Amino acid sequence: MNIIRAIDRRFEEVLLVIFSTIMVSVIFLQVAMRVSGNSLSWSEELGRYCFIWLVYIGISYGVKKQRHIKVDVMLLLLKGKAKLLLAIIANLLFLVFSLYVVVNGYSIASQLLSFGQQSPALHIPMGLVYMATPVGFALTAIRLVQNLIVQIKMLIGKKELDVDDERDRMQKQEGEDES
Repeated sequence: MNIIRAIDRRFEEVLLVIFSTIMVSVIFLQVAMRVSGNSLSWSEELGRYCFIWLVYIGISYGVKKQRHIKVDVMLLLLKGKAKLLLAIIANLLFLVFSLYVVVNGYSIASQLLSFGQQSPALHIPMGLVYMATPVGFALTAIRLVQNLIVQIKMLIGKKELDVDDERDRMQKQEGEDES
């Protein structure tokens, strides 16, 4: 059970660190090689593919931490359960969109895998690069379901109501820092 809990807590973070490290290292190596008068044919491609995976895993991480940019005009007007209800509706819409992207993204990626198309320099199957979209949005859907479970528990009273957004938390912390 501890392994599952650790994976749940750190999965995106580990992937983001791995892809970031590879991307930065390869780009640094390419710059160093160019300064010495040589060049690597594959480094830009690997850096680009790591960045693509970073973006899609980052979406899931943003959902997990509830830090996505959103238009919060309505949230500022609402309080308590009304604010929570709006957040649930927004997460349900995002979940529907995520599942749509998973289904269609997987379809496109599997077609590319069946075609056998490969990247020019690394000869990686292009379907694996395109698989970043359905994998990232599948992780996003899982995180959305986790958030929805917590929000529904708050709505029905099984969990303490906490509808503070990032701005509210920052304002509370600033108030504590001043006193």
